[in-house]
Amino acid sequence: MTRIGPVLAMATGTAAMLLLQACMQVPPAAREAPRELFFPSAPDEPRFVFERTIRSSADILPAESASELRKLVTGEQASGETLSKPYAVAVHRGRIFVSDTVSRFVRVFDVPQGKQFKIGEEEGVGQLIKPVGLDIDAAGNLYVADIGAKAIMVYGPDRRFLRRVGSDKWFSRLSSVTVDPAGTRVYAVDLGGVTSEQHQVRVFDAVSGAHLQDIGKRGSGPGEFNLPRDLAIGKDGRLYVVDGGNFRVVVFDRDGRYLQSFGSVGKQYGQFARPKEVAIDRDGNVYVVDTAFGNFQIFNPDGELLLFVGERSERDGPARYMLPSGIAVDEDGRVLVVDQWFRKIDVYRPVGLPEKGGFLARPALPAR
Repeated sequence: MTRIGPVLAMATGTAAMLLLQACMQVPPAAREAPRELFFPSAPDEPRFVFERTIRSSADILPAESASELRKLVTGEQASGETLSKPYAVAVHRGRIFVSDTVSRFVRVFDVPQGKQFKIGEEEGVGQLIKPVGLDIDAAGNLYVADIGAKAIMVYGPDRRFLRRVGSDKWFSRLSSVTVDPAGTRVYAVDLGGVTSEQHQVRVFDAVSGAHLQDIGKRGSGPGEFNLPRDLAIGKDGRLYVVDGGNFRVVVFDRDGRYLQSFGSVGKQYGQFARPKEVAIDRDGNVYVVDTAFGNFQIFNPDGELLLFVGERSERDGPARYMLPSGIAVDEDGRVLVVDQWFRKIDVYRPVGLPEKGGFLARPALPAR
């Protein structure tokens, strides 16, 4: 036995090495880079490319070299804290903020720092009940529309709770919040309901919480709303409000005076079925996510359709959605879309932005 043991050990070691080498020899087809998805597709000139999907902290935290090797050999999937039921998304200098209505906090993925943290989960005055809409001012302060608390909850860049704006006196069904870049005015969208007349946008002083004015009322006429969902601020301070029950986007000037509306109910491009959230890019283009269509449509500032991206699908995949709800555009023009059903965030990069460019570029892996 003492003579046979080393032989067995050597044979076992050799077999293990050969098995490891075989596992590491990726078939030629698997070595090929995945086909990039461009929007629009050829022969049209592309404007966006699908970049990646974020499902958990494992998609943000930098991986160890040993972990990467293990996953390559064993086929092990990345783990991490997953999204439970994400709703809205906001982005500021590489930090992705996602409201989670089941977990009852805002999850933050800090891409440049390769870390994550949570806001609003600790008991006390800053605890969240059911966070929905999100926005961030230029200083990095986070504003959360809490439909459960019927208030806007404000947190500093250091995660510290600062104050609350509004109360059940002001809101029936708080849907979303938007703050101007200077952090002076807060626009809170009240969804209203069948028995409520509070289908409107309420405007508050962002610091004192004083009520300044209301925009719109229940109805279907110019400047009126039926189940408004979200608001975004565009060029020249224009206010773009998603008027869900009237299947349109209503546009006001910075003082709340009605300017125009675009969109209608239907299945054609430029129409809406269940519009949910809106975002604006640096050129003033308007992005509207539609839950029923499973896509987002891009319009110029005057409401002319430029492009649509995505499709409704029961099978998950890049640019496939079952229940899209939130949308945001970051400083570099990347577009982030939340899907509640597939519990993910899809990221699209403008074709003019290098893969390693901007705040949301993938962090480099540690040297092997």
